[in-house]
Amino acid sequence: MELLRTPPPKERADAARNRAAILDAAARLFAEHGVEAVSMDQVAAAAGVGKGTLFRRFGDKAGLAAALLDARERILQQGVLGGPPPLGPGAPEPERLVAFADAYLDYALEYLPLLRMSETASPGARYRIGAYRFWHRHVTILLPHNEDPEHTAHALLAMLDAEHLTAVLPEVGEERVRAGVRRLWGEAGRV
Repeated sequence: MELLRTPPPKERADAARNRAAILDAAARLFAEHGVEAVSMDQVAAAAGVGKGTLFRRFGDKAGLAAALLDARERILQQGVLGGPPPLGPGAPEPERLVAFADAYLDYALEYLPLLRMSETASPGARYRIGAYRFWHRHVTILLPHNEDPEHTAHALLAMLDAEHLTAVLPEVGEERVRAGVRRLWGEAGRV
């Protein structure tokens, strides 16, 4: 699992300062106005960098969203790898599975607009990021008695997809989503 984590790239000092300024400005603007309402031009101006710097570094708003999510994903990864049980090692697989679903759902609901943008930027974007491969591998490992753990992991993670959550939350509400996720992930862990 440790090998699936993506180490941060090495940066020059000025590039690191620009990156931090851009991420700070984007986080502030997204929180104040909503992800959809903020343009890349506004982010560049608020960060005090040129548009070229912003676009070279992040490509588009989906790339910027993914970069903002990176730090939070790393916290969740650390919890999975070395945090206290049941999210971290030491608890039985079914308990860890449900703990991961709960923790991921907390993360997804807190950052849903950013997550949705990062996952839907292009067809299949969600499945190409290193974090998804990490989550998938972790869930697969926690399904040792499942007939097809790799497929089951994809199916379980589909419940936590930002587009799916965005569609079902208004209809069923957060409490029912959480209860359903716990129930289905718990059942999958007991198979």
